[in-house]
Amino acid sequence: MAENTSINAASYTSKGAARDSFALPSDLFDGTINMPVMHQAVKAYLANQRQGNAATKTRGFVIGGNQKPWKQKGTGRARQGSTRAPQWVGGGTVFGPTPRSYAQYVPRKVRALARKSAFNARARENAVMVIDAFTYDAPKTSQLLELLKTLGVADRKVLILTDGVKPNVYMSGRNLPRTHVLPYSDVSTYHLLWSDVVIVEAGAFSSTGSADAAESTENENEAAPKTPARKTAKKSTRKTASKTAGRKTAAKKTVAKKSTAKKSAAKKAAKKKGK
Repeated sequence: MAENTSINAASYTSKGAARDSFALPSDLFDGTINMPVMHQAVKAYLANQRQGNAATKTRGFVIGGNQKPWKQKGTGRARQGSTRAPQWVGGGTVFGPTPRSYAQYVPRKVRALARKSAFNARARENAVMVIDAFTYDAPKTSQLLELLKTLGVADRKVLILTDGVKPNVYMSGRNLPRTHVLPYSDVSTYHLLWSDVVIVEAGAFSSTGSADAAESTENENEAAPKTPARKTAKKSTRKTASKTAGRKTAAKKTVAKKSTAKKSAAKKAAKKKGK
């Protein structure tokens, strides 16, 4: 069940100094946790990572075995048609794996609900932290590690979500085995549930919130019901178009009749002159 109370998160500066608590956006952090949806999203994410390259050769793809090893009767042995049959050493495989796709599709709204549930699950555990901004002029792993030590999460699995793509922050954390850096817009349910602590840049919430609002208004405008005035205007245009089309076809028919009449008169006149 969704809760109406607002959720606050611990806030820090880029150096790790504590600040006033940060009020997380209520549209995302409303207490909703849907376990089945999160399970579906994580299962699809892991399935989509599979390449599906496992393959075996059936008897049709194994080299050799065209000739019958011995005649059908008279040897006392069992009849055999090929040395590449499944019961022979070096023969083909029966019902073995073949290359296939393991991809699973999850609807967009289901993915959004799973991501929202994962955020709420981490917020309920007080595992969401907010950083003012990551202002790195150059990649520096020691600088990021010092921040994690100051926050007391250096020995835990940390997910850092930046406001947009920040290569310097990414390269600062890529050598840390328990740290994963992603843009906030690219985070998935799997990454949120993988982590023990989620560190989010403060600007990411405002930028993504405005984008989500714009997208929702666009969807509402697309799904808005058509007004009666628009319907009547469309009907009138259809009627006028049908009338003009009918007039054009009638005019074409009359022209065609006149031309056929002229041709027949000319033929009759030519016959009379020939007589």
